[in-house]
Amino acid sequence: MSRSHLLLASLLGGFLFLYLPIVLLVVTSFNASRLTTVWTGFSLRWYAALLADQHLIEAALLSLRIAAVSATLATLLGGLAGYALARLGRFRFRGVFAGLLAAPLVLPDLLIGLALLLLFVAVEAAFGGPERGALTVTLAHATASLAYVAVVVEARLHDAGTALEEAAMDLGASPLQAFGHVTLKLAAPALAAGWLLAFTLSLDDVVIASFVSGPGATTLPMVVFSTLRIGATPELNALATVVMGVVSAALLLGWAVAGRRR
Repeated sequence: MSRSHLLLASLLGGFLFLYLPIVLLVVTSFNASRLTTVWTGFSLRWYAALLADQHLIEAALLSLRIAAVSATLATLLGGLAGYALARLGRFRFRGVFAGLLAAPLVLPDLLIGLALLLLFVAVEAAFGGPERGALTVTLAHATASLAYVAVVVEARLHDAGTALEEAAMDLGASPLQAFGHVTLKLAAPALAAGWLLAFTLSLDDVVIASFVSGPGATTLPMVVFSTLRIGATPELNALATVVMGVVSAALLLGWAVAGRRR
């Protein structure tokens, strides 16, 4: 076997390893049988069961709300942090600030979740709130995600340079006008990418949420994880298929819009 054939076979094997389980998951979601290993015919019963499962629907809606709010907070704070690192030069304690900002990138989620749990317990004991619930999960996800936004924004502004902003101020724009009309537009793609990244990280998180959530604040990943402990069900396969369908549709729509703009 030639080297090119070997590389092609390795590539195909890698794609099969990655995507064959996903294909099997989608196929078994249409299986009439509750046993995922036995095919008894095509059926939509598990999608009907998914729509009737109020617990899963409430958990999914809660996860979406938490992800949207935490991603917005992370984008605001991470965007400001990325701007500070890219535009404010060698300010005092810059190294300490950058190190603390990068900590969530390298620390395990287990350690972050435990640290935030201890913080929320101490704050609740000192001030009487907030109680652990959706708010603490949102704050925890925003805290863990803002570092990713800051890295993306800092890289974007660093690559863009300061020439356009300096040119705007040379033509009479104030620093605030240059920031609003030039810097924000330069950082807009990074801010959008950071928001999507923070949204995905929040929607996918189960470790941090398990530490800082409380009664009535069970997110969808927590529900799925607890259900899988007693075995996979076709209903979860249907849920995963719906999620993949929504994500795929969003990606196709984004590519179509980007293609038209080009």
